[in-house]
Amino acid sequence: MDRLTAMRVFVEIVDRGSVSAAAEALDMSRAMASRYLEGLEDWLGARLLHRTTRRLALTDAGQHALASCREMVGLAEDVVAQAGHGAAQAQGRLRLTSSPSFATAQLAAAMVDFQQRHPKVEIDLVMVDRTVDLVQDRIDLAIRLSNRVDEGLVARRLALCHSVLCASPAYLARASAPQTPDDLRGHQCLIHTTGFAPEYRLLRGGEAVTVPVGGAITANETAVIRAAVLAGAGIAMLPTYFVGEDLAQGSLLRVLPEYALEPLDIQAVYLSRRHQPMPLRLLIEFLAERFGGEVAPWDRETQSLIHA
Repeated sequence: MDRLTAMRVFVEIVDRGSVSAAAEALDMSRAMASRYLEGLEDWLGARLLHRTTRRLALTDAGQHALASCREMVGLAEDVVAQAGHGAAQAQGRLRLTSSPSFATAQLAAAMVDFQQRHPKVEIDLVMVDRTVDLVQDRIDLAIRLSNRVDEGLVARRLALCHSVLCASPAYLARASAPQTPDDLRGHQCLIHTTGFAPEYRLLRGGEAVTVPVGGAITANETAVIRAAVLAGAGIAMLPTYFVGEDLAQGSLLRVLPEYALEPLDIQAVYLSRRHQPMPLRLLIEFLAERFGGEVAPWDRETQSLIHA
């Protein structure tokens, strides 16, 4: 048995969700793919997948074997590329996760450009406004907005995420713009319910003030909060990558512009630096180049509007 091919078949079955889909991607028969999987299980002495008529699920042994098989397949691709002096094209399937708002505003277009550069790389985007388990959810790369790194993971900072307090002109005309942080207590403030406390921490001149806030509307998705703010529901803290155009066009106005909000790192988070598959390594470098620099690309044209 070609054990490397068996590992590749196993990885493809997990990524694509069925033996048939993996066989088609690898240009082999379903029976051949099944034999490779069975041969790998015989060699390892463990069942890797629970099989039913409707679905496949990783066993505990399969969960542990998957990361190592990915590494081996990725290392083999690197050897081929180096032997061919870089002539080999990157190929494979990458599974990414990001918040829906960042994916919509920035990541989707970046993935189109990356895939055009590397047409043999397939990309599966998983958009959720929560922190996912990279191992459990079979994620190759997570784009996270956070100033901390979970133990056991590797992170590379891509850019800074700045946020602003903002509201629609209609709301501010109706409710009157707050003049001090304490005035926020009397306003309708929309809160993101995933990972954010019902308070704003405002920075000015090296000092910070924290103000508890509340309102009639909360949501677990940034796009919903933006839509509600544009409709005049109140004041919200929103990332500039998502509302930069709204601010430039005047459909949203900054609230308390002399105060800043603490920025967050936009991180590329992955499992290991060792034996990274070529497509993953290329994607991380591509995103660092696209989003990097002293000022993130989405902030460059509107710096005077969004930075205190």
